[in-house]
Amino acid sequence: MRLFIARIQGFIKYKDLMGQLISRDLKLKYRRSVLGYLWSILNPLFIMVIMAIVFSHMFHQKNIPNYPVYLMSGQVLFNFMNISTHQALGAITGNAALLKKTYLPKYVFTVSKITSGLIDCIFSFGALLIVMLFTKGHFSWYLLLFPIVVAQLYVFNIGLGMLLSAANVFFRDIQYIYNAITTAWMYLTPMFYPVEYLPDKLHWLVVHLNPMYAYVTQLRCLTLYGVFPDPHMVLYGCIDAFLMLLFGTWIFTKGQDQFILYI
Repeated sequence: MRLFIARIQGFIKYKDLMGQLISRDLKLKYRRSVLGYLWSILNPLFIMVIMAIVFSHMFHQKNIPNYPVYLMSGQVLFNFMNISTHQALGAITGNAALLKKTYLPKYVFTVSKITSGLIDCIFSFGALLIVMLFTKGHFSWYLLLFPIVVAQLYVFNIGLGMLLSAANVFFRDIQYIYNAITTAWMYLTPMFYPVEYLPDKLHWLVVHLNPMYAYVTQLRCLTLYGVFPDPHMVLYGCIDAFLMLLFGTWIFTKGQDQFILYI
């Protein structure tokens, strides 16, 4: 509890630095871009169109009434996890010069990467709403509950980002290994196919051991079916987020005093 309180106090103390780091990440991402932040909406739209064309004939079944919304609900969340955690990989090594010159809480750099990814994710929800409008999707007041799902994934991403950024300091090959892991993770997350298509054993593993399944399923309940997610699924997502945050923070805290020797 003392460690948790200390972390909260650190966030408050360095909130201005956090804001500057997030602003820097967003400006660098869209530097010299004509459309700027509009790409946060256009990019997922373009990807959704391509994937819908490729997979719609393979997986467009009666149990998926609105395949574009089904596809994009998974894509928005998985992209948030994938892009933000990849950025967090180099959060410590990429700021080595600054860390060597002055004392700063090292977790600020990792959290800022995940938070800038969160902002992109919020823009992507605009693209999802556009898809729902054009495909005459089901709008209900349950859509207003999407922050519950995003908050779970945000906490999960912070924990995973802490783990990856710490591991990358000591083992630089982790960035290449993680590329392979996220590729497999994408195909093992039912973004563009129904989970029922999987063999029984693989179905059980995806449903019970893939945290992204819980988050994607919750969002689809809100956007595709207009219902509140199964409370057990929400609880499962919260537990996964908490455990990853706990484990990632523990690994990060355990190794942070030696970061300066390796960066």
